[in-house]
Amino acid sequence: MSLFVLGINHKTAPVAIREKVAFGPEQLQEALPMASARPGVEELAVVSTCNRTELYCSLSNVGIDCLLEWVSDYHNVSLSDLKRCVYVHEDEEAASHMMRVASGLDSLVLGEPQILGQLKDAHSVARNLGTLGGPLDRLFQHTFSVAKRVRTETAIGENPVSVAFAAVSMASHIFADMSSNTALLIGAGETIELVARHLYQAGVRSMIVANRTLSRARDLAEMFHGSAIGLSDIPAYLEQADIIIASTASPLPILGKGAVERALKKRKHRPMFMVDIAVPRDIEQEVDELADVYLYTVDDLRQVIDDNMKSREGAAEEAEHLIAAGAADFMYHLRALDSVSVLKTFRDQAEGLRDTELTKAMKRLEKGDDPEAVLRLLAHGLTNKLIHHPTVQVRRASAEGRLEVTGWLRDLFQLPDDKLKQD
Repeated sequence: MSLFVLGINHKTAPVAIREKVAFGPEQLQEALPMASARPGVEELAVVSTCNRTELYCSLSNVGIDCLLEWVSDYHNVSLSDLKRCVYVHEDEEAASHMMRVASGLDSLVLGEPQILGQLKDAHSVARNLGTLGGPLDRLFQHTFSVAKRVRTETAIGENPVSVAFAAVSMASHIFADMSSNTALLIGAGETIELVARHLYQAGVRSMIVANRTLSRARDLAEMFHGSAIGLSDIPAYLEQADIIIASTASPLPILGKGAVERALKKRKHRPMFMVDIAVPRDIEQEVDELADVYLYTVDDLRQVIDDNMKSREGAAEEAEHLIAAGAADFMYHLRALDSVSVLKTFRDQAEGLRDTELTKAMKRLEKGDDPEAVLRLLAHGLTNKLIHHPTVQVRRASAEGRLEVTGWLRDLFQLPDDKLKQD
């Protein structure tokens, strides 16, 4: 059995591809058991965010192509397109990659903390659906421990930099004084909450939160003295918005070109700044064709993020050392687990030989045989039976030229080297 990571991310695929292979929370309830039922798939978890879709799996006697083909079929995406964007990591590289992802070292924003929570969610979903429960499950747990060390022992999480921060930073280039601006936030998840915090810190005091679940929109809006609306109410409020930032899990766009055009006419063509953080996109791509709209996607935030991540590069080097040690440690213990069943069989066999010889000795004592003679026979018989098969196999290996077996025997039983013995 081998551990694998199969995925695409912001480094290997544009948003147009990433949005096609994204898994929504509802889809995972169906998709995970479906993929796990394929022959050779022992364990599976899926991480799907705006910047990546990754399949973490343990496979036996099959290659990674079985899952790549499944992703292609499930999302109706060209297999050739996927293969141009996909990356694959195996065993220790897979462990190292998961730890880098969890620590924020593989994120668009170096060291961003949200991905760790998303990885924990993916682990929880897979556990609940019964698609985890072996080496991959242990890798997740070990990864969370390593990521915690990275957070506490390095400065990777200092100087907050995130997609949310970058979005608000770009808005500040369009609007010099944001205290007079109104922000429309589409969605009410962690990313939008972080956006709201950054906007509030930047001086925005008028916020409208639109969400499918109105109660969740109200909870978030109340934190920043804003108002809440449903997604269907967006067209009626759109003309008020100077800043629109969207991040939902909707499989289809929420905001279309027509609605934005009508809002711009009512605004008398005052500019609107939009950032679509979602994958799949929440705002139709055609909106970018409108003259008074500044529309950006997560890929457009790269320059802002690059300018703010330099302070974390030193911490990232420290983190890489912790991750390398963590991945090596995990693989060491995983390989050690492979020997458990063999060692158990070995012990059971030895104990069986012991019991057989002990039974013989007890019968001799019951007959009145000399105890000292019985003990000598017991020791002799037990020794012969314990070393008989290893002796036969070592002789055969030596005769066949497999001299390394003799070395293994010395290591196993801590035997002195013949040359040292002669000296």
